[in-house]
Amino acid sequence: MQTLPSSRRFYLLSALIFLCAMTFGSCGGGGDEAATGAATGSGAGGTSGSGGSGGSGTSSGGTAMSAKGDVVTYHNDIARTGQYLDETILTPANVNAASFGKVGFFAVDGKVDGEPLFVGSLAIAGGTHNVLYVVTEHDSVFAFDADTGARLWQVRTLKAGETPSDDLGCGQITPEIGITSTPVIDRSRGPHGTIYVVAMSKDSGGGYHQRMHALDLATGAELLNGPTEVAASYPGNGANSSNGRVVFAPSSYAERAGLLLLNGMIYTTWTSHCDAGAYTGWIIAYSADTLQQTSVLNVTPNGSEGAIWMSGAGPASDGSSIYLLDGNGTFDTTLNANGFPARGNFGNTYLKLGTAGGLSVVDYFAMSNIVQASAVDADLGSGGALVLPDLTDASGAVRHLTLGTGKDDIIYVLDRESMGKFNAGGNKIYQEIAGQLSGGEFGMAAYFNGRIYFGSVGDHLKAFTITNARLSATPTGQSAMTFPYPGTTPSVSANGSANGIVWAAENGSVAALHAFDPANLATELYSSNQTGTRDHFGAGNKFITPMIAHGKVYVGTTNGVAVFGLLKG
Repeated sequence: MQTLPSSRRFYLLSALIFLCAMTFGSCGGGGDEAATGAATGSGAGGTSGSGGSGGSGTSSGGTAMSAKGDVVTYHNDIARTGQYLDETILTPANVNAASFGKVGFFAVDGKVDGEPLFVGSLAIAGGTHNVLYVVTEHDSVFAFDADTGARLWQVRTLKAGETPSDDLGCGQITPEIGITSTPVIDRSRGPHGTIYVVAMSKDSGGGYHQRMHALDLATGAELLNGPTEVAASYPGNGANSSNGRVVFAPSSYAERAGLLLLNGMIYTTWTSHCDAGAYTGWIIAYSADTLQQTSVLNVTPNGSEGAIWMSGAGPASDGSSIYLLDGNGTFDTTLNANGFPARGNFGNTYLKLGTAGGLSVVDYFAMSNIVQASAVDADLGSGGALVLPDLTDASGAVRHLTLGTGKDDIIYVLDRESMGKFNAGGNKIYQEIAGQLSGGEFGMAAYFNGRIYFGSVGDHLKAFTITNARLSATPTGQSAMTFPYPGTTPSVSANGSANGIVWAAENGSVAALHAFDPANLATELYSSNQTGTRDHFGAGNKFITPMIAHGKVYVGTTNGVAVFGLLKG
């Protein structure tokens, strides 16, 4: 029998999956990922095809998003587990200073604050390439050959006469603000697949703009009659309101948290621009098919602040609901009959958002000392939310959990079916672990093989083991080294449940990439500082998450992407 070329087979398979998804909604095309999740405990609430590695199937909403081995969203999947489970090249045996190191550097035109994304076997530039997508604060999007570093295309998202936004003189996002958040990719939409990007700019008249772009994966061309200008209002009398509606002012915001693609919608979440001016907490949804705005929610509509930044982590999802940690801002301690803030202000809370019929807060958790914490800028919203796989407790009950932590160093583990709401007399939640992290969480944890990995500021990288659906009360392992501000957001590579490696980037004047044994973090497999300057890649860049794909590790820097892999020779 004549065998089709691999690229041809891939596209026929992709077309079949897409047709199936369009015809039947969710038709079981996510078998690879679903099987992997069942075998390794890596799934998230039974969600398959969630936009990370491990399956070319459909998401729970029937949208084919990625091929096996792709990395198309922040931290690999919509649960934000940080797992890349299709790694067949890198193993604990070959990740060492003798055989592994820096193999390239892809230079760009500005800071790389968003996590690079990866698409394998794409028809582009007259051939078939593995492609790395990189966004910069200089308002550029780059497509590189992930293996050779050849630039396949570059697009500036600015309109005539525009520049990237200024930083208003503060160091939150500096020296300029262009594309900050991690984009999201859907291979099923558009002629060759689509990458969705939010860009900020400033025009010659001093006006600020926030725009949603949909770019063709193969050419960089604008799709869907884009870009779409971000504009919104919401009922309320809070900061920057007029005639009973809070107004979204582009100059007051930046899109820092990663984008979420869920059931055909792109969800954007907005932080403040240098904590300046009158701002509130916005979540705004757009159709992935049209770029038209579909839903708006403000979580501090009758107050102020409560913006969403999560140190760049993207909102998490279990396939239907959305989970995020809100920054400090107004919270109403007076509750209504359902236990919700009486005036709709959810500042400094852990939120569960419903998406059916538009965005809404369907549950939440607020710390018992929430007012005092907000007053001293001790917000929960410095960390990201992680949705755990289904877990069975000691009684045999299946638990649906999510966890996160912020500046107070407390690990909050919440039942997604009952988050805990607000209780002034003490937190009433599934599990709370205090005193085991130090320095505050400015990033997020990762999950792999029944362990959770945290890297808070100035602390060791620490592992907590899950037993009977509960985290260990103390760390069951930690690295010898500690990580300076802003700590580290770990990522994990593995081949299913085998050959696991925990990767962590270190900030500083000389940045570093580290690799650890996931079962024993005291065993450091590799550090880019082990061999003098051979593997150095410049100064660090805060909130950077290592991305692993096809035998390479990619680390965003202040002027490009450092590439690590097996050394030749």
